[in-house]
Amino acid sequence: MSRVGKNPIPIPSGVEINIKQSHIEVKGSKGKLERDLHPDMIIEVEPGQIIVKRPSESKDHKSLHGLTRSLINNMVEGVSKGFQKNLEIEGVEYRAEMKGKTLVMNLGFSHTVLYESKEGITIEVPDPKKIVISGIDKQAVGQVASEVRGFRPPEPYKGKGVRYQGEQVRRKSGKTAVGTGF
Repeated sequence: MSRVGKNPIPIPSGVEINIKQSHIEVKGSKGKLERDLHPDMIIEVEPGQIIVKRPSESKDHKSLHGLTRSLINNMVEGVSKGFQKNLEIEGVEYRAEMKGKTLVMNLGFSHTVLYESKEGITIEVPDPKKIVISGIDKQAVGQVASEVRGFRPPEPYKGKGVRYQGEQVRRKSGKTAVGTGF
């Protein structure tokens, strides 16, 4: 069996789960998420846990087993705790601020970069060099973080740009450090 797929998903208190055929709906204190899952997967709700089973040992069902379990687990975790991504801004004069629901960033361009917050996603700027993106949908939080980072990814020579918190940027030595030996 799949190592991920065989693990039961614990249901925290305050989380409701409704399954109709291949459609799952999860409600919790933070909100509500819905998703259509593959119709071949067997989802059983038992007291305090959800178990995902596969109908056969075919390669397709094996790959869907772990995926389905992960998707449901992320939904349960999202409506109970939520997800968060932290971004850091490196560089002189690089900064960010919130104006209403719009993230305004100065990233060394001749213009400011504007990013409109999506529904269900909260963007906070506790410090001009830090951006906190949070929400209940793990995929949406990661997508927004990736889009914000994509405006100015960290460059390898000075490390300037937007990066995930704790991200290690491989630095390159410039042409003066290489040496001029013939």
